[in-house]
Amino acid sequence: MPAIARLKPLLTLLLVGSLATLLLTGCAGRIADEDKTEQQLYQEAQEALDNNRYTTAIERLQALESRFPFGEYGEQAQLELIYANYQSNQYEAARAAAGRFIRLNPDHPQVDYAHYLRGLAAWEGGRHALEGLELSDISKRDPGATREAYGDFRRLILDHPDSQYAPDAVQRLRYLKNLLAEQEVYIGQFYLRRGAPVAAINRGKEVVEGYRDTPAVPDAIAVMIEGYLHLEDQKEADRLKQLLVELDPEHPQLGRNQQFVQLHPTNKPDKTLLQILSFDLLRF
Repeated sequence: MPAIARLKPLLTLLLVGSLATLLLTGCAGRIADEDKTEQQLYQEAQEALDNNRYTTAIERLQALESRFPFGEYGEQAQLELIYANYQSNQYEAARAAAGRFIRLNPDHPQVDYAHYLRGLAAWEGGRHALEGLELSDISKRDPGATREAYGDFRRLILDHPDSQYAPDAVQRLRYLKNLLAEQEVYIGQFYLRRGAPVAAINRGKEVVEGYRDTPAVPDAIAVMIEGYLHLEDQKEADRLKQLLVELDPEHPQLGRNQQFVQLHPTNKPDKTLLQILSFDLLRF
């Protein structure tokens, strides 16, 4: 009998033995976890957090929350679960945990901390979600996470103005507001390139009316001017150009003698077939 054939039964026995050992070890681990007290689970979670072992901390905190939902460490475990998920870059899980804590404990003395971490999770999620793509300008990214972070920080400031986290939230809110305005301008420019002037004008109006204290306002007005030029509404285009001259006389689209320079001429639209068929009714 060949040597390899003689080894097959032995290898099979070793493999089965190894699998059995793993299964028994796993079962023993689960049984051991089920026997642990609330305090033991919490202490293990704390040790894991102290040593930056966030996956272990999450497991212990979830076990604690599941087995002792109304225990001594229940609410604190929920808060620390938000933090552990955030630190392990699980931003959606952190937001979900924070949202649940806020919903279940609206009057908790540390609910402002949950609002703050929820905003931070959206902030970081928006910054890193498309990190692998060549979109160095964050204003050109999906505004969804930006709006979520904006809403979270705004809610923190409105509901808890005296919170220790409010000053940082105010700074982040200012940055996010500028970013949202820039995103509206970018989408408006996209509409101009696609030959959808009405949609572009609406984006410009959104900035002028909703983000009037941001640096993006002159660019938004420029988008609106181009939109009205596309529509051959020279009167409204001239009115807005005068406003642009007053706000930003050095704007890049104001050329010699303050003549307006179109970046997206009406005779060179970049319209898709879908937009043509939908009469520009589909939004970006």
